[in-house]
Amino acid sequence: MVYTRLDGWKRALSVCGVQAELILGTIARKDKESGHSNACYLEDRVSFSEDKLMDTDSKAVMMAWEKPLMEAHAKAVCSNEGHVLNIGFGMGLVDTAIQQYNPISHTIVEAHPEVYDRMLRNGWGEKENVKILFGRWQDVLPQLESYDGIFFDTYGEYYEDMREFHQHLPKLLKPGGIYSFFNGLCGDNAFFHVVYCNLVSLELENLGYTTQLVPLPVKDCLAKDVWEGVRQKYWQLDTYYLPVCQYTDEPV
Repeated sequence: MVYTRLDGWKRALSVCGVQAELILGTIARKDKESGHSNACYLEDRVSFSEDKLMDTDSKAVMMAWEKPLMEAHAKAVCSNEGHVLNIGFGMGLVDTAIQQYNPISHTIVEAHPEVYDRMLRNGWGEKENVKILFGRWQDVLPQLESYDGIFFDTYGEYYEDMREFHQHLPKLLKPGGIYSFFNGLCGDNAFFHVVYCNLVSLELENLGYTTQLVPLPVKDCLAKDVWEGVRQKYWQLDTYYLPVCQYTDEPV
């Protein structure tokens, strides 16, 4: 089910969509001004430690506290078994979880050269059911097929980039397939996070997809020392809303 707290926002956004777009446009411009672009990130060095992957500005690309979330995402996108696609390897948290479900095929798209090299050194290229595509998802689209489950989690991209990816879902996701994405949109602001959750749900609904937002408590994952050495706390909320999206042939 889609939870009631978010339903009220959904109705409000359907009435006030233009105002919401203006607000989110302002946020997006602010994010672009303060953050690295995807192109800059791909040219930068990255550093790995046991609990985090960092860029050169000491901003976290991925952190170990996300592991329970990634396991939940993997369970969702693997619920139909079959063929699974993941956009963005990072620390490999979600891909490790996906492998536990033994999908028929497991395609991974990764664009950062150092992350890609580390994947190969750790044996990901030798797994029988794994296919690795090196490059940005925009560049490898012609090599993608259709999948029973898709997960999307990139770094240095913005809301507009994810919206562009959603336009390709009808070709990439099989009927009845499950799509999910890392829902870190405005993870430092409860109000705008809920706005984003519902805006994405509405936009996916217009493409023919239903979206369930499953609340997962994350407060216990975020001890104070989690952010030690990290320049920016990209998540500051107590609840994570995990999106589970599925195509419906019913009119929207």
